[in-house]
Amino acid sequence: MPKSRNEIDMCNGPILPALLELTIPLLLSSVLQLLFNAADVIVVGNFASEYSLAAVGSTTALVNLMTNLFLGLSVSVNVLTAKFAGAGNKYQISRTVHTSVSLSIICGAILMVFGIIFAPALLKLMATPDNVLGLSSLYLRVYFTGMIPMMIYNFGSSLLRSKGDTKRPLLYLTIAGAVNFVLNLFFVIVLKMDVMGVGLATAISQVISAVLILICLSREEDAFRFSFRKLSLDPHIVSAILKIGIPAGIQGVIFSLSNVVIQSSVNSFGAIVMAGSAAASSIEGFVWVSMNSFSQGALTFMSQNIGAGRFSRLNRIAVTSCMCAAATGLILGNAAYLFGNQLLAIYDSRPEVINAGMTRMFMVCCFYCTCGLMDCIVGNIRGMGYGMTPTIISLIGACGLRIIWIFTLFRLPQFHNESMLFVSYPVSWIITFIAHFICFQFMRKKYPKTDRKSDIDMPEVPAS
Repeated sequence: MPKSRNEIDMCNGPILPALLELTIPLLLSSVLQLLFNAADVIVVGNFASEYSLAAVGSTTALVNLMTNLFLGLSVSVNVLTAKFAGAGNKYQISRTVHTSVSLSIICGAILMVFGIIFAPALLKLMATPDNVLGLSSLYLRVYFTGMIPMMIYNFGSSLLRSKGDTKRPLLYLTIAGAVNFVLNLFFVIVLKMDVMGVGLATAISQVISAVLILICLSREEDAFRFSFRKLSLDPHIVSAILKIGIPAGIQGVIFSLSNVVIQSSVNSFGAIVMAGSAAASSIEGFVWVSMNSFSQGALTFMSQNIGAGRFSRLNRIAVTSCMCAAATGLILGNAAYLFGNQLLAIYDSRPEVINAGMTRMFMVCCFYCTCGLMDCIVGNIRGMGYGMTPTIISLIGACGLRIIWIFTLFRLPQFHNESMLFVSYPVSWIITFIAHFICFQFMRKKYPKTDRKSDIDMPEVPAS
């Protein structure tokens, strides 16, 4: 299948330049998506009521917990479509496009209804203080009204990313992000809407990004062209998406579940520590998405090369992507800590909040490169078509270790402090990466070392 001007050739030539061409726009897109939440946090920290920053920041772990299961399906969409693109199977690409958009609408509707109904109860389970609970519940309910467009954008951008198009999703997020920031200022400063205003601004910006991605897909001139008339749920495609997507989503939920447990422990230290942790977490997010972009790039590269039968490139893809992710985490993570006081002051200028944030940033940012390695090797494994094994490893290595840590060492009086709480992150990253790396070595042996026509098991769909 000939490449369009928006595609990248991932199956021929040097890997690093093509990986960077794919990943840098993806990195910038992820940063912009994070800016949606960062703009919320900055605006409420400076212009809203006393407890608004803690209210917005304390919802992050819960939002991730509720959305990651469905966003895992978008990862599967990327894997499946990239394999079809590598194999040049136009018919199955088209079926995947329309099935994916249909799934995104269903997933978004489920999340919206669940979030609006159960937000207060879930926040109470996280031990959210009473002086924050009302604002947190209001923010979450407004935020979750934008779940359908959020899912449409993420599934749609995964479809484009599968053929190497990461530039147009970046453009659409730039537009939506600018609207989000302007609306944040207008709703909070001018209309005095507090947390309701920042939630509404985010929901409106999600609608804009979804509309733009659908317009883009509807104007494609190849197999990726989208038409509302063709919306459907192809059972073979759905089965293939669920096969990888559900384990990927469960893994995301597992990480989020451990973060919810940690957030509950953070909440026990009061509003000051909650605000400092929320600000630090927002800064850390920019480092994480930068590293994770190489995991997403590796996933797409692996899938396309397996679909094309270019097995000789698999080891080089894994090494190149992991080194890029680790270097990004090492540089950006330590830079974030070095300028932590100044960065945290953007969110909240109170010295006690800054001190609380710096405690978290030391334990997380200075060791973030190990998280980058862990995530990137998982991206390579999923790109090879394996979904359940990395989920099981993450269940034991990430979620299990953190929960054991919190309910054992952290409970001892001499260790019951913020530093001992946050040190559970780097410990779990290192152990889980080692386990994933060993797993990758075994899985790589199942593929030939030389190139040949791929015989990967794909869902059978009759030709049109």
